[in-house]
Amino acid sequence: MNTEALFWTVEEVARRARDFYENGIRSSVEHGDNIGKMIVIDAETGEYASDKIGVESGLKLKQKNPNARLFTMRIGYDVAVTFGNAPMVRTVE
Repeated sequence: MNTEALFWTVEEVARRARDFYENGIRSSVEHGDNIGKMIVIDAETGEYASDKIGVESGLKLKQKNPNARLFTMRIGYDVAVTFGNAPMVRTVE
C-alpha cells in the first residue's frame, strides 16, 4: 500500500477519484441502466464498483483493501445526493 495515501486530504481523495472517472471510467459506465446508480472509486488504484445505493460497492472495495480511500459519485449526475429543495442536475442524456 502507498503510505502517502494515509495523509491525503478529503479534497485530494476527491480530486484523484474524479481524475480516474474522467480519464477512463466515465466512458465505461455512463450508459443505459447505470445512469443514477452510485459508483465508488478507490482513489489510490482507480478500481471501482457500482450499485443502486453504493453500500455493497463500498464494502466490496474495502474487503479488497481495508485502507482504501473511497469516493462515491452518482453516475450521470452532478452530485451524489441533495438536501432540501436543491436540484440534482443530470449531466448525461
